[in-house]
Amino acid sequence: MNVRVLITALKTDKPVKENASMLRGYIGNKFKENIILHHHVGGNESLYAYPRIQYKIIENTPIIVGIEEGVEILKNISDGLKELILGRSRYKILSIQMNQLNAEFGKCRENIKYRFLLPWLALNQENYKKYKEINDWKEKKKFLNGILIGNILSMCKSLDYIVAGKLYSHSLLNEEIVKYKGIFHTTFTGEFRINFKIPDYLGIGKGVSHGFGTIKRVKND
Repeated sequence: MNVRVLITALKTDKPVKENASMLRGYIGNKFKENIILHHHVGGNESLYAYPRIQYKIIENTPIIVGIEEGVEILKNISDGLKELILGRSRYKILSIQMNQLNAEFGKCRENIKYRFLLPWLALNQENYKKYKEINDWKEKKKFLNGILIGNILSMCKSLDYIVAGKLYSHSLLNEEIVKYKGIFHTTFTGEFRINFKIPDYLGIGKGVSHGFGTIKRVKND
């Protein structure tokens, strides 16, 4: 199937040094009436679904990705974006570049190679414990490949796509410790192959709306 994707890059007057969580917080507060922008339903409740709006900082450039219904919402708020106030830093937005596409999404025959542009937050509390108990690196890779497939199946469910057949994943990953919500997490960078088409700049795993797990297709060797 095809998925509507809008990739929005904000050109600022100077490189952005803050993280995507701060970008998400600023946009979410500025347009509080739009739940899909921040996922807070009310009180301590949150909207649990594959995020239709995802925030990234890639090479000091703020990027906001709209998916499906998030596309129109992102278009609607773009006129109201003149600056970014991230902590103590203020950035003037010089221009907004939008790239909209109907991207292919779904199982395929060939193994497609992807690279994580931003660290993949693969482990929750439960599977982190299991991961640390595995001593053999090959077994760790197998464990991570299983989580990777699980992440993609969760994304499919949220986007109403039924996967017919089995997915196969192979990865070459490196551990990276990253601080997120005040806690240090084991994340992963590197590349993987899977028989599935994922649009560029979408995220997989945990913390997707904060930019974690953002992928981009790369040429096969």
